[in-house]
Amino acid sequence: MEFIKLFELFIAASIINNFVFTRFLGLCIFFGVSKKMETAIGMSITFTAVMVIAAALSWVVFFYVMVPLNITFLKIVIFIGIVAAFVQAADTIMRKVSPGMYYKLGVYLALISTNCIIIAVPLINAGEKYNFIESLAFGLGSGIGFAIALMIMASIREKLELADVPRPFKGMPIAWITTALIALAFTGFAGLITL
Repeated sequence: MEFIKLFELFIAASIINNFVFTRFLGLCIFFGVSKKMETAIGMSITFTAVMVIAAALSWVVFFYVMVPLNITFLKIVIFIGIVAAFVQAADTIMRKVSPGMYYKLGVYLALISTNCIIIAVPLINAGEKYNFIESLAFGLGSGIGFAIALMIMASIREKLELADVPRPFKGMPIAWITTALIALAFTGFAGLITL
């Protein structure tokens, strides 16, 4: 029964309540990185790893430090600090391990630390009082959902580069229209599983 609950939480976070297509969060990175599939894959892996680890670290700090000390009102500030510290570590590791990917992701890698999706996951985990495993499932589902959004959009945008798009719609206008159509499709999942 526990596995079914975790699976539902994962599916709800990744598809039904997708942060990009149903909650419209994280659009700055979404549009910035979804131009090429290579950068979308790199950001998907980085973003998902940061999201899962940030969810785990934030859960531990929230339930073992903030709740006992009765300082839960500081959760936004503390969660931002946790995420920023971890993203800085990920930034340094990526610079050493994959300098090419590091330069392709550019400024968007630094934006992960204050991205609304990354901060939303620990806040939702704390608000819903998920246990540790549920927090990991929600973080992983949210990361996979963001990766799905990036992959879909990157594949479409690469095709749009070769398409005969009218001049007023070239670039960001067609990207916004495409995103709206995909979001419309994703809202069809609404109500299947609720968080």
